[in-house]
Amino acid sequence: MAKNKRNLILHEEEKELKAMSGMACMIMNIFAILALIAAFVIGTVMVAQELNTTIAVVLMVIGTLYGFIVGPVMFLGLKVLKPNEAYVLTLFGRYYGTLKGAGFYWVNPFCVAVNPAANVSSATTASNEASVTTARGTLTKGQGFPGNKKVSLKVMTLSNDKQKINDQLGNPIIIGIVVIWKVVNTVKAVFNVDDYKEFLSIQCDSALRDIVRLYPYDIAAGSDNEKSLRGSSMEVAGRLKDEIQTKVEVAGIEIIEARITHLSYSEEIAAVMLQRQQASAIIDARQMIVDGAVGMVEMALEKLSENDIVKLDEERKAAMVSNLLVVLCGNKDAQPVVNSGSLY
Repeated sequence: MAKNKRNLILHEEEKELKAMSGMACMIMNIFAILALIAAFVIGTVMVAQELNTTIAVVLMVIGTLYGFIVGPVMFLGLKVLKPNEAYVLTLFGRYYGTLKGAGFYWVNPFCVAVNPAANVSSATTASNEASVTTARGTLTKGQGFPGNKKVSLKVMTLSNDKQKINDQLGNPIIIGIVVIWKVVNTVKAVFNVDDYKEFLSIQCDSALRDIVRLYPYDIAAGSDNEKSLRGSSMEVAGRLKDEIQTKVEVAGIEIIEARITHLSYSEEIAAVMLQRQQASAIIDARQMIVDGAVGMVEMALEKLSENDIVKLDEERKAAMVSNLLVVLCGNKDAQPVVNSGSLY
C-alpha cells in the first residue's frame, strides 16, 4: 500500500532537473579522451622498450577503458533542447527528472528519455511546423514520429473529425470542434496515460457527446428552452472546455480554448429542417408585413378623419381597409382601378 502511494506521488509531481553545461562537458571529455589515448600510446611504447612494465600496463588499461569505452559513453549524456521542449528522464526504470529550457546540456548517460506518444500517430498539429497526412489525420512533424522522445510544451491544436450526435430533441446533427491545448505537467502526461495525445482525442469525443445532448440544435417555436447549439455557441464552448479539462487533468494537459468549427443537421433530416426554417422565416416575414400594413391603414384613416378630407361610413371604411390590406400585403404589384364616377 505504501509503495503504491509512493508511486502515485511520483507520477503527480514534476521535478525539474538541473543539468550541467553540455559544451563544457563535451570539451572536457574530448581532452580527457585525447590525453588517455596518448597515455595508451605511451604505455605501448614503454612495453615495447621494456621500460617500467607496471606503469606501462596501468597507462594502457586506463587509456583503453576511458579512451575507447567510458569516453564515448559520456557523449550519450549530451542533450539539445529547443524552446518549449522537455525531456522526461528515467534512470534504471525510476523517474529521474524533467529537463526543460532551450540549451545544450549533459546528464547522466544512463538516463533514458521517455515519451510513449512519440511512437503513435496522432491527429494533433502545432502551428508553424510542417505536417504530413496519416490515416488518423494530420501529424506534426517532429511530434509523433518514432525516435523523437522530446515532449512538446507548445500550444497545439487538436481538430477531431466531424461527428454525428443526437441533440436534446433527438435530432441527428453533424458537429466538429477544435481544441487548443498544451502540456503543463510532463510527468502526468508521460506516466499517467499511455498516449496523452490519443487520450485527449478520445476525451474530446466523449465530452462533446455529453454537452451536445444538453442543448437543442435551434430554439423551436413555443419552446421554453432559451439556449441552443446555434444560438448559444459561446456558452456551449465554455462548458465544453470545462468538461474536457476535467477529463484530461490526470494527463497533465491544460485546455486553453474549445470552439465549434462545424454545425449542421445530418443529411437524412437536413432537407426537412431547411423547409421548416424557410417556413418559419416566411411566417415571421408575413407577420411583420401584416403588422406594418395594419399600422399604415390605421394611420390613413386617422389622417382622413383629422383633416376632414372625406367622411366614410363603416361600410366604406371596411372596403377601404380591405383594399389597402390587399395592396400592402400582396405578393405581386397591385393593378389599380380608377373610379371616375361618384364615390357612392
